[in-house]
Amino acid sequence: MSSRSTSVIKSWHAHIYFDADSRDAAWALRQVIEQELGTVIELGRFHERPVGPHPQWSCQIEFSPAHLADIMSWLMLNHGTLDVFVHPNTGDALSDHRDAALWIGKSYELKMDAFGGNSQAIDLSINHDVTTRLPESSTRR
Repeated sequence: MSSRSTSVIKSWHAHIYFDADSRDAAWALRQVIEQELGTVIELGRFHERPVGPHPQWSCQIEFSPAHLADIMSWLMLNHGTLDVFVHPNTGDALSDHRDAALWIGKSYELKMDAFGGNSQAIDLSINHDVTTRLPESSTRR
């Protein structure tokens, strides 16, 4: 297997998932993110409907690879009850969302047909759940 250079990662997205019941918590978290991280992130729209491959309502933050460790650490400690989907932006949106993604909290099945072609919805919960760290099968010996 040949490795890929991390220089292909141009930026990162973190999508904070919410619904009608958690909308106020998501808005409050977005405001705290803007106050505390506003100098190193770019806030995206606050979508009160599913958009693209995302099965839940979401808001997006974008940040540079140089800030990945700090932003991920902050989100892990401050996401509350909200779930967060994180992926790189390499120019290959399908692979970025399907093969190189992380979850903080609960994971969801994304709508991969949003990327065109014959892609089906793919359950990304296997091997990508930051809260669980390891798939259940990896903990058995």
